[in-house]
Amino acid sequence: MIPGHILKQKLVDKAYQEGFSSVGITIPSISDEVKFHLSQWIYNDYHGTMEWMERRVNERKNPKMLWPEVRSVIVLLDNYSPEGDSLSLLNMKKGKGKISVYARGDDYHKVMKKRMKRVGMWFEHETGESMRMFVDTAPVMEKAFAMQAGIGWQGKHTNLVSRNIGSWGFIGVLFASLDLPVDNKEKDHCGSCRRCIDICPTSAFPAPYSLDARRCISYLTIEMRGHIPVKLRPLIGDKIYGCDDCLAVCPWNKFAVQSVEARYHARKQLDEPDLSWLVTMDDSVFREVFSGSPIKRIGRDCFIRNVLIAIGNSGCQSYLHQVETLLCDSSPIVRAVAVWALSRIADIHTYRKHMQEQIESESDPYVLCEWRAAAL
Repeated sequence: MIPGHILKQKLVDKAYQEGFSSVGITIPSISDEVKFHLSQWIYNDYHGTMEWMERRVNERKNPKMLWPEVRSVIVLLDNYSPEGDSLSLLNMKKGKGKISVYARGDDYHKVMKKRMKRVGMWFEHETGESMRMFVDTAPVMEKAFAMQAGIGWQGKHTNLVSRNIGSWGFIGVLFASLDLPVDNKEKDHCGSCRRCIDICPTSAFPAPYSLDARRCISYLTIEMRGHIPVKLRPLIGDKIYGCDDCLAVCPWNKFAVQSVEARYHARKQLDEPDLSWLVTMDDSVFREVFSGSPIKRIGRDCFIRNVLIAIGNSGCQSYLHQVETLLCDSSPIVRAVAVWALSRIADIHTYRKHMQEQIESESDPYVLCEWRAAAL
């Protein structure tokens, strides 16, 4: 039997060999403070339409409900830092759509799982014990475990912050059926800074360390299906998939260096893509372009919805023909937001002309509501 401290060091070495930025170990339990905060978050409906958060909340609070054999939790941090100064991500470029840094390359779930699996197989071979692997797809409190394992702290923007890579980290968790020496909890190093809170375009932080997902641009453009509230659309700006504003302004990013994982680097066509190209995608083109990308999971209709909001916020009439074409799209979600975008970039005479042509044949109540609301 390998002594615990030696096995731990060998495990850490193996994780670093696989390219992970930080490794920490903690116990398989969550503090009462974190449990209370989660309960309050659900009670306040800050999870929006993410029903799975509420449905499996007990498993989040009690890891052994997920896997009774767990005795240690290994947390792995993967660096996805972009090239250059993080603050440059805040700059708006006319005619371009902003995609969150994490989604410009390959799907991190698949990239991390391959390397985590190798760590897990090594561990099982060395010890004869079992492991379970989780990458943001199970009811696991990744950020809470990461703090307990000493690899970072939960910043005021509610995301993990690392002294090594700032706010640009993916978290992977391994449950092990073996007791391992644990690491000390990381302290909060945010101090009096509140840049992440103040920069949020939609005021999605009701208080430091608390996020109302219903106002978060990442939630609205990724997790929310259907129609984005009209009052929030102008605040989304040119963001078409996610938002990095609160991450980009974090002062701890000054210690970050570009990720060495090439699969996280931005695909050329997704680094500030043209809105005029994106808005013309049908389903087959969308699937081809976003093959292997996390963007694929929201589907073509919700993605075009996001692009149309960016076009509406541009106020640019050069998109008029493309928007007009989508007024007859097969998706009512697309048609509805095309109406909104038309009302933002067309003159009143053009808008009313299209309204007269389209409204008689329109059967979807939400699309009809968009036509009438914009005509007021």
